[in-house]
Amino acid sequence: MTRSLLVTLLVVLVLAVSAIAGTIEGKVSPGKSVVYVDAIAGKTFPAPSQKPVMDQKGLVFNPHVLVVQQGAAVEFLNSDNVQHNVFWPSISGNKKETHNMGTWPKGEKRSFTFNTPGVVPLLCNVHPEMNGYIIVSPTPYFAETDASGSYKIENVPDGKYNVVAWHEGMKTQTKPVEVAGTGKADFTLSK
Repeated sequence: MTRSLLVTLLVVLVLAVSAIAGTIEGKVSPGKSVVYVDAIAGKTFPAPSQKPVMDQKGLVFNPHVLVVQQGAAVEFLNSDNVQHNVFWPSISGNKKETHNMGTWPKGEKRSFTFNTPGVVPLLCNVHPEMNGYIIVSPTPYFAETDASGSYKIENVPDGKYNVVAWHEGMKTQTKPVEVAGTGKADFTLSK
């Protein structure tokens, strides 16, 4: 009897845990976009301990688009044989959030902690043809789509959220989604 009770409790626990963490999935057109759960009222998340790297190699930002959680310290690396500069004129259009990290030679890294969510357009004063983006998600729930536009954000607690889709050169779009095991949000972005 005790063993069957224990097995029953284990099954109930597994079902309860799976019911409180779900998935948001869908498709974004055009592909190679970023999707994230927008800020959740009254909820904050600890800063991630990982330090993502934005490299400058071959006179391009690599990766071209980097998605990080709010509070992340991003390391900017110069892997080229020439000096590079990193600056951004705003975060999501807010010019009070401009920052210039300066210029540095090959092999050096500089770190910056992104505490403001939004789109950070990266530029280089030394090479004006260089550009890239950092997307700062206010939550740890984000994903990049594959080439066909499909995405999946896992381990999202059940609830109602606003989901944001971003693609370079397109208007950002927000949609409500309810997660009860699985939520679905498809986007068609336009210029």
